[in-house]
Amino acid sequence: MTKPAETPVELSVTAAKAGSKGPEVIGQYRGRHLLNRTAILAAAVVILFAVSVLLGSYTVTIPDFFRILIAHLAGGEKIPGASFIVMENKLPRAVIGTMIGIAFGLAGALFQTMLRNPLASPDIIGISYGASASAVIAIVIFGASGPAVSGAALAGALGVAAIIYAISSGGALRGGTRGDAAGNRLILAGVGIAAALHAVVNFLMTRADIRTAADVLVWLNGSLNSANWDRAAVLGVALAVLLPAVAAIAGPLRILELGPDTAAGLGIRVGATRLALVITAVSLAAVATAAAGPVSFVAFLAGPIARRFTGKASLPASALVGALIVLSADYAAANLAPLLLDGTVLPVGVITGALGAPFLLWLLVTANRKDA
Repeated sequence: MTKPAETPVELSVTAAKAGSKGPEVIGQYRGRHLLNRTAILAAAVVILFAVSVLLGSYTVTIPDFFRILIAHLAGGEKIPGASFIVMENKLPRAVIGTMIGIAFGLAGALFQTMLRNPLASPDIIGISYGASASAVIAIVIFGASGPAVSGAALAGALGVAAIIYAISSGGALRGGTRGDAAGNRLILAGVGIAAALHAVVNFLMTRADIRTAADVLVWLNGSLNSANWDRAAVLGVALAVLLPAVAAIAGPLRILELGPDTAAGLGIRVGATRLALVITAVSLAAVATAAAGPVSFVAFLAGPIARRFTGKASLPASALVGALIVLSADYAAANLAPLLLDGTVLPVGVITGALGAPFLLWLLVTANRKDA
């Protein structure tokens, strides 16, 4: 028998079913693309981590590395010189570099996504300056060193963040409909406070003796030269608490990108969500700064680079890009810069600052072209 022709209604239903697969297929493709690109970034972090530990001024073969590691963990016979260089210098340096890169990358991505502004990063809006000013006060006035400086930096970052949030909130950041205006106020408040704190740091530098000023200058540029297992342990515990918090607020953050009105309509408590995002992002930036100093522009660079590489905003990709930036910059500062500067080892923040400044100018130029 001949199959009866479909009615117009049946034809329209069939077409709708066929067409509905389009967005689903596109979404699956984008999901696979994001996953593949994130896997590439993760592999790059592993490779660069291995390069940082195995290569450089003192090279170690892979078998020797595992022999040293097993001997260190099991308390066996150590290789003179090599065990100290690997286990007390290279490995903790690479571990801390990876962790602070992840922390800075996540902090910058959270701020930039929440405020929908690529300039919203901890080192632009004044949080890193709060840590710097507090640490410099502790070093110059109270003669602090080691963990005391890290504690002062942590307290300074959190305190300045609270001041910036209080100044900029004005109702809108707590959940009003003018979220973009509130974000602009937060950025402007942070820039103003950062300028004031920068003046405080400069004043204290003029009052310090030469040796103290040199120590302060190294810390202000961000350095992994003082990396050790104690700092790595503290930073690891902090990330063990903060990374689950990031995972918990990632879902509401994606909805918040649609705008405060839409997010509120979908059941998101906008004010509470924004406050949780600010606390988490500030804590990430603060613990990273306390561990290695204010390594400039990592938080600023990680999010936009990850977005361009993966095609969309992604917190895991931003974290991995942050780790890549810190590891590559530290390797260049510790191994390549001495070849060009007669043995001078640069702080890692000098390299990241040299990368970040042109990127900031490029971002401003492209933004002006779009506005025109």
